[in-house]
Amino acid sequence: MSARAAKEVTATIPILFIVGPNPIGDGLVTSVSRPGGNATGVALYTSELLPKRLELLEKLLPRAARIAVLVNPSDAAHELETKYAEDATRVTGRQMVLLEASAERDFEPALVSAVQQRVDALLVSANPFFTQRRVQLVALAARHAMPAGYPWREYADAGGLMSYGPSIAGAYYLIGRYASRILNGEKPADLPVQAPTNYELVINLKTAKTLGLEVPPSLLATADEVIE
Repeated sequence: MSARAAKEVTATIPILFIVGPNPIGDGLVTSVSRPGGNATGVALYTSELLPKRLELLEKLLPRAARIAVLVNPSDAAHELETKYAEDATRVTGRQMVLLEASAERDFEPALVSAVQQRVDALLVSANPFFTQRRVQLVALAARHAMPAGYPWREYADAGGLMSYGPSIAGAYYLIGRYASRILNGEKPADLPVQAPTNYELVINLKTAKTLGLEVPPSLLATADEVIE
């Protein structure tokens, strides 16, 4: 059950959530600093990190001229993600190619389209639908020999080339601390919505070698983890 669905069921039982960057807009809290109801938790800022993921991908592929960005058009956040991508590629002089997928059957046509448009690299947005199907996306990128950057380390663990984003494990740690405080008598209404402070850069060196890519030492030096 989603946090919003849980909120519709009860206004008294404490609810702890991990959601996107706008828990107010999602109707979960009235304020980030003082949630004011029976729900609090962690807000993950992911779409805002898309320019940073592009920057890291460009360090690995300095000659990349055309960058594809995969978004889910059925997700309200896709317009914001598209804008971030357009702004970031414009600043660096790259050309953005927008790819859309709202169902698993859309993945293969999207990657084929990227190849046909001579895309040099792919950025996958932080859409939950994509994250749940990260194994399929990583496998498709490998099949089409497409260098790709992802929002969560779980993609790199599954064989993805590179990921940068907040730690999901760290978010659950924060949730666990809040659960303990609530069990000790504190109220969700008084516990501010938190944001992770731990961001991870993970590079899959095995995948880089398969793609024939040499990872610059300067990029390796900044990685939180290198998978070999």
